[in-house]
Amino acid sequence: MRTRRNFVRALLTIPALATLSDSFAFSKWEENQQSYSHKFKLSLNLYSFNAFLKEKKVDLFDMLDFCAQHNFDAIDPTGYYFPGYPAVPTDDFINNFKRRAFILGLDISGTGVRNNFADPDANKRNADIEHIKQWIEVSAKMGSPHLRIFAGEHNHKGYSKDQVFEWMAKDIRECCNYGKKHGVIVALQNHNGFLKTADDVNILFEKVNSEWLGLNLDIGSYRQKDPYEEVAKNIHHAVTWQIKENVWMDGQEKHTDFLKLFTIIKKAGYRGYLPLETLGEGDPFQKVEGLLKEVKRAMAQVE
Repeated sequence: MRTRRNFVRALLTIPALATLSDSFAFSKWEENQQSYSHKFKLSLNLYSFNAFLKEKKVDLFDMLDFCAQHNFDAIDPTGYYFPGYPAVPTDDFINNFKRRAFILGLDISGTGVRNNFADPDANKRNADIEHIKQWIEVSAKMGSPHLRIFAGEHNHKGYSKDQVFEWMAKDIRECCNYGKKHGVIVALQNHNGFLKTADDVNILFEKVNSEWLGLNLDIGSYRQKDPYEEVAKNIHHAVTWQIKENVWMDGQEKHTDFLKLFTIIKKAGYRGYLPLETLGEGDPFQKVEGLLKEVKRAMAQVE
């Protein structure tokens, strides 16, 4: 009887624990994370097969098979490649894709949509907010932990950079609040548009001030300063990545030093997915296979 009473008493304490603020719970998790070792998991961003997917040479289910054949841990299927985009896919399609991924041992590490929060037209931005909200719901159904979005780009004639930051932060905060309701992190990509530097990214994150905002850290989109230094300045926001063959140094595209990159990521204690993305001309099947081998060699040296 004593054991039973203790068990019931323990159950009764759960609601009290649940009243702790989200920020407290999140901050304690962040503190604990610093004591954990790093953990790398490889995913494939399907933009690598952009042309093939658009031309319907392959489909999303072919990509699941490809990822399984090459022992990726996960797949990152960008929303563009779902039937009917920008409309949301049917529940039947989502569930079939989700089931097939599970059977193949693949997680769905994320997905993404197009938007432009740098546009001065509030009506267009509001339409993008609604679009993002719809795809946050898709992400939740699919089991994707985050939805990738853009800051956007515009010439901003007649507007200061600070003005753009303010409306952009407001719009993104609304998306984050919706993401919180559905358990989906909004992953903002630095895409060499309005956000060009690590400082730009940090300013926007400070203005949004949401635990449901993370960074899709695109290593190939830092083009004004040393990309490895920029990565180190933004890595504390990273919840996912775009690991590319090339980065920009001194105005030129140069092959990524993966050993240097993964050393930085390991030192930061990052735990999570590292989606690979290949760009440019060439056979994406061969390019992805080559990038995967090179990445695994570098990772093995820092493990």
